[in-house]
Amino acid sequence: HALRTAEKALLPGYHPFEWEPPLKNVSSNTDVGIIDGLSGIQQCVDDYPVDTISKRFRYDVALVATLMDLEEEILEGLKTHDLDDYLKGPFTVVIKESCDGMGDVSEKHGSGPAVPEKAVRFSFTLMSITVTHEHGSARIFEESKPNSELCCKPLCLMLADESDHETLTAILSPLIAEREAMKNSALILYMAGIPRFFKFIFRGTGYDEKLVREVEGLEASGSTYICTLCDATRLEASQNLILHSVTRNHAENLERYEVWRSNPYHEAVDELRHRVKGVSAKPFIETVPSIDALHCDIGNAAEFYKIFQFEIGEVYKNPSPTKEERKRWQS
Repeated sequence: HALRTAEKALLPGYHPFEWEPPLKNVSSNTDVGIIDGLSGIQQCVDDYPVDTISKRFRYDVALVATLMDLEEEILEGLKTHDLDDYLKGPFTVVIKESCDGMGDVSEKHGSGPAVPEKAVRFSFTLMSITVTHEHGSARIFEESKPNSELCCKPLCLMLADESDHETLTAILSPLIAEREAMKNSALILYMAGIPRFFKFIFRGTGYDEKLVREVEGLEASGSTYICTLCDATRLEASQNLILHSVTRNHAENLERYEVWRSNPYHEAVDELRHRVKGVSAKPFIETVPSIDALHCDIGNAAEFYKIFQFEIGEVYKNPSPTKEERKRWQS
C-alpha cells in the first residue's frame, strides 16, 4: 500500500519538497533519481543527430539532497548565531556552477573498440547559506573548502567533446531551463519537521576560458578577439598592456548573436565580425566574469616584467637611476 507522507519522510534519501510558485515546465514529482540526460530533447538538433550517452539528476532534486546533507550544519549555524532553530527563513543559498571537460575517458585495456571518448561534467558547489531575521541577516553556513572535490556535486555527465557546441547545448539546455525556473521561485523544504523557505543565487564561475568561449557563444581561443571579458583584439591587447575592464556580459552577447544571425545592416563578413566582436554562436549559459582570462595574464606578465627589471637594476639601492642605467638593464 502507498506509504503516508509522514511515513515516507522517514525513508532514507526521501525528501519531499515543493516550489512556490511551481517551477515552469518542471514536473512536481519529487521522488526522482538519476535520469537519462537525453530525455526531453529532440534526438535531432537542426538535422544534427545527438549521438552520446548522458546521465543527470534533476537540478532541484540535487539541490534538495545537498541541503538535507547539510541539515545538521544549518541547525548548528542557527544556534551559533543565537537564532531559533524553528526559524522558517527565508534562507538565501549561493550556488557555484562549474563545467569542464574531463579529457579522454576511453577504455584503455578492454577488448572494446579503440574509440577516443571524451567526457564533460557539469557540477555545482553549495558555497554559503544566509538567513534573514528581524535584526538583519546572518551567514549560518559557509563552505570552508570550496575548491575541494568533496563538496563539488556532479549534476550531469556526458560522453561528448567540450568543443562540440551542438551536443553540449542540447544536453545542458534542460538543466539551464530548470535553473532559470528556480531563480523565480522559493523552495519549501521540511527540515527538522518545520517547513523552511530557500531562495537560490547561481553563479557560473567554475568555467575555464575554453568553456566560457563555448557557452557564451564566442569564437575559439585563436580568435582575433582575445578576451572573454572585454572587446580587445590581439593588437589592442599587445599595445595597451595595463588598462583592462570587464565590459562583456551575457545579455550583450545574446544581442550580438542576433546581429550576427540576421546581419541587419547587410555587411560583409569581416565588417559583421567587427560589429559583433567575435560572437558567432548562440550563448546559452550565463557565466560570471573571472580573472582567468588570457588578456589578464598578458597584463599581469607586463607588470611582472617591470618588477623583474627593477630587481635586475637593483632599484631598491638606487631609487633614481639615470636614463643610461635604465636602458642598460632594460635591454
